Amino acid sequence: MTKKTNIFGHLKSDFASGLVVFLVALPLCLGIAMASGAPLFSGIIAGVVGGIVVGYLSKSHVSVSGPAAGLTAIVLTAITEFGAFNIFLTAVLLAGILQLILGFVKAGSISNYFPNNVIEGMLAGIGVIIILKQLPHAVGYDADYEGDIAFAQADGSNTFSTLLGALDYVQLGAIIITLISLAILIAWDKVPFLKKLKLIPGALVAVTVGVILNELFIASGSPLAIAKEHLVALPVPTSLEDFQNILVLPDFTAITNPKVWIVGLTIAIVASIESLLCIEAADRLDPQKRFTDTNNELRAQGIGNIVSSLLGGLPMTSVVVRTSANVNAGAKTKMSAIVHGALLLVSVLVIPVILNKIPLATLAAVLLLVGYKLAKPSTIMHFWHKGKYQFIPFAATLLAVVFLDLLKGVALGMIISIIFVLRGNLKRAYYFRKEEYEDGDIIHIDLAQEVSFLNKAAIKLTLNNLPENSNVIINASDTVYIAHDVIDLIKEFKQINAVEKHIDVTLIGFKEAYELDNTNYENNHVFLEHDALIKYRTNSISSHKEAIEELTAN
Repeated sequence: MTKKTNIFGHLKSDFASGLVVFLVALPLCLGIAMASGAPLFSGIIAGVVGGIVVGYLSKSHVSVSGPAAGLTAIVLTAITEFGAFNIFLTAVLLAGILQLILGFVKAGSISNYFPNNVIEGMLAGIGVIIILKQLPHAVGYDADYEGDIAFAQADGSNTFSTLLGALDYVQLGAIIITLISLAILIAWDKVPFLKKLKLIPGALVAVTVGVILNELFIASGSPLAIAKEHLVALPVPTSLEDFQNILVLPDFTAITNPKVWIVGLTIAIVASIESLLCIEAADRLDPQKRFTDTNNELRAQGIGNIVSSLLGGLPMTSVVVRTSANVNAGAKTKMSAIVHGALLLVSVLVIPVILNKIPLATLAAVLLLVGYKLAKPSTIMHFWHKGKYQFIPFAATLLAVVFLDLLKGVALGMIISIIFVLRGNLKRAYYFRKEEYEDGDIIHIDLAQEVSFLNKAAIKLTLNNLPENSNVIINASDTVYIAHDVIDLIKEFKQINAVEKHIDVTLIGFKEAYELDNTNYENNHVFLEHDALIKYRTNSISSHKEAIEELTAN
């Protein structure tokens, strides 16, 4: 259960962190809208709704919602196919309704099955992506600033080719601002007397200094001045008509279009999975290690997408980049997410001209530090020292997230983790030991506390490889649950295979019925008579008769 927290109890730290997230979210909202082929303001609307509406309804203390880069391909394809943005908004409305339903049927519990090493691998992968994607902007090359976090880009290039291309467009002024911004951000965390200024976020100081420096470069006519195309580009409405054009309503007549339902279902599934992944990541990042009700989160995301679609906004999810920036800035409650949404709303209505003076290079510096904290070498070494069963899924997830995408990376990490779990079950289903004697072998198989259907293959393999003319003792004294499949397997082996191979099988500790919650084994009775349970080969050597008799008595 999520611990109740007074969202007004940490206004100083939450306002500061909300301000940092606002600075990070603003260009991302615009960039994702641009990459999606949607009106630029639709990204801002989604950011405002994600901050205020979802932020208020969510039980997560540190996650931040908004337009997600992972949905850009779906959005771009849908808008192109429909030929009208308002038809696409109908699909977003349906997606929100479907998410709401998923929350009420408790589909959020799927998040409990994401292993920690996969979640950490996803976070590290996103950290690497952030660093790779922000390096070009740090040197003044902003052609790729579209909010896309995919390795392969729409123009046929990729992240590495963009990095190489950036070398031809290096701008000294952008590099200077990036370095100064990084120095401020690092000093704000490390220098003792600066750390005491908690009310003022380091990101705000870095952005302010970046704006002032560039204005000085422009005023002095310096070649270091950063041109307009390398600054934040926020739409500036100048009249009531401009505001009216921003708000686009869904085309409700398109609700009978099957393609609209297909797109809505696709968005609902992808957005829900990404949100659940981010919530798990947010709980891992939260310094207080609070837990989030994932079913409530799906309902909050559903309501958020419904509201966003009715206002002309993009679909949204809980997003890792903004969430990690929020945690790193010292957020304590969900008030920081609400503050970030409110600042987005106020800024686009009141001070868009001032915001359009922010160099993208200084925002790149903020994100570079966020990326480093997500993909710190110490995290990689932590999983390396935990052994291959922890490191391989972590590393596979990290690399796949970087070179493929988030969902494929997590899927690969999950598959590898499941393979390791299945392999581990081959060893953990039972304890096997063999004692050799002159007149034959006595083989002991001690079953584990729980034996599920996953253990069936391992037990079957062991039973099939038992030598002829041997004695086998299968001990279930410590077992509280055995799957019906496994009981049938042992029964068939006892009655058929063991007879053919002249193997004497003794069963110890088996119960008349095994039950677990949500299972029904009432009719699962013992399949062997008592005399079968104490049967032994008469040629077992005399020195072990007492031990055998003791086992029989038990």
